[in-house]
Amino acid sequence: MKILIILGSESDIPQIEGTKKLLSQFKIPFDVIIASAHRNPKKVSSIASAAESKYDLIIAAAGMAAHLPGVIASHTVLPVIGIPIETKSLSGFDSLYSIVQMPSGIPVATVAIGGAKNAAILAAQILSLKYPKLKVALKAMKHKMEKGVNI
Repeated sequence: MKILIILGSESDIPQIEGTKKLLSQFKIPFDVIIASAHRNPKKVSSIASAAESKYDLIIAAAGMAAHLPGVIASHTVLPVIGIPIETKSLSGFDSLYSIVQMPSGIPVATVAIGGAKNAAILAAQILSLKYPKLKVALKAMKHKMEKGVNI
C-alpha cells in the first residue's frame, strides 16, 4: 500500500500538510514529488504512466490553471484525487474549476479548495476496499469525531 502525492510547485508544500499528517496517522506510506503539468509535461507523463507499478492511488495538488490532476489521470487507471490550492487572484475557484471539470472518461475525484485532510480521508476510504485494516482506522476516526475530537 502506497500513495503518490504530486504537487505542481514547491510553494504548494504547506498546503498538503494536512494530507501528510492524516496519511501518517493511518500508517499509509507516501512519496511526494514536485512536477508541473505546464513546466515539466514529459516528467508528469512519465511519473503517471509508471505509477501503477508502485502506487495504489495518486493525490495531486495544484493551483491556478491546475491541470496537474487531469493530466495525471489521463496517463493512468489509478484513482486520482485532486486538491485545488487556494490562489490569491481568484481564491482557488480557478483551481477548483480546472480540476473538477474533467471530460468524460478522465475522472478526478475533487475535494474542496484547500481540502488536504479530506483528500487523505478519501484516499484511505478508497484503499480500505483493498486493505481492510484501514476500515478499522476510519471507524475509529469517525468515532473520535462523534465524541467531539477534531482530526
